[in-house]
Amino acid sequence: MDGRVGEPGAAEHRERAAVLSLIERSGRGGRTSDKVFEQLLEAVRSLRLLPGQPISETELARELGVSRTPVREAITRLAEAGLVDVVPQVGTTVSVISLAEVEEARFVRESLEVAAVKELVPLAPGDAADLRQVIAGQRQALDAGDPEGFFELDETLHARIFALSGYPGAWTTVKRSKVHLDRMRRLVLPDRPFVDGVLTEHVGIVDALESGDLVAAEERVRAHARRVPLLKAELKREFPGYFA
Repeated sequence: MDGRVGEPGAAEHRERAAVLSLIERSGRGGRTSDKVFEQLLEAVRSLRLLPGQPISETELARELGVSRTPVREAITRLAEAGLVDVVPQVGTTVSVISLAEVEEARFVRESLEVAAVKELVPLAPGDAADLRQVIAGQRQALDAGDPEGFFELDETLHARIFALSGYPGAWTTVKRSKVHLDRMRRLVLPDRPFVDGVLTEHVGIVDALESGDLVAAEERVRAHARRVPLLKAELKREFPGYFA
């Protein structure tokens, strides 16, 4: 992509592909298989486990410090969610990115966030200031070369929009639907001009909400939700092994 800083080819992503944490088994805080599932889910979402990457129950169990049983249970759940492919007698791989799932996630996110912003117009000055503070944190993370921090603050911003609308649970629905979309988003994080555009859109959304311009707010939210999916052809060319 034009303007990409430090092009994130497969080799670069694979350097950070084996980072999993030991699972604490204190007897509190839920079932071990649930903890394994959540950690593997986030590893897939964050590209620490890459599209098409083979995974082994034995190796995952060793890295997580658990037996193979909870790993097997977690992999079954991931397969049901379309995030890993299990082929008997062959092996298990991380599913490639489904563009159909990306488009469905775009639809869910766009529809629910447009509905949420309609509840916010006009946005109270104090709430607008809080959102601007999150955006400022994103800019700091970007300038510090911290893409993970940028991504997490991006999630925080949108979660707060839903919370301010009075429907925080809707964000849970959005997040559950958008794992494939989030994987695409990670691929473009090193592209500085693209990410600068994301920040500009965030500011524009908050400006429209604070000024009470519902038409502009809705238009900007829709354009923002469609920004990454519009890059699908370009990303497929750049990362051909990552997509169905």
